[in-house]
Amino acid sequence: MNKIVYSAQDAQAATTHADWGSLMWLAGKPIGNATGLTLGHVTIKKGQCNPRHTHFNCEEVLYLLKGKLEHTLGDEKYILNPGDTLCAPAGIVHNATSIGDEDAEMIVAFSSIDRDFVPEK
Repeated sequence: MNKIVYSAQDAQAATTHADWGSLMWLAGKPIGNATGLTLGHVTIKKGQCNPRHTHFNCEEVLYLLKGKLEHTLGDEKYILNPGDTLCAPAGIVHNATSIGDEDAEMIVAFSSIDRDFVPEK
């Protein structure tokens, strides 16, 4: 592990943007500051959704900071409000749609420093 502190400026500069929102990675293998997990900050724009996908090599935990989400997990749907936490087991397809009056912001954590991302076919 090389980095102890990962600056806000570095995180902002490394943020990836999509039509549906953005991913700002905070810890994990590409950054070099964690040895057992991946941590990020996700924004899903109001009325948008991220693609349905799965992670076969890790579980995902999502903590909603603001906004409102409809989150699919397999064939189930869950409504999340600020302060709610959702745990997605490895291998279960899922995604989130921002259904509130503002963009949804969440912290996501994965139980691997090298998480996979497999879009639903």
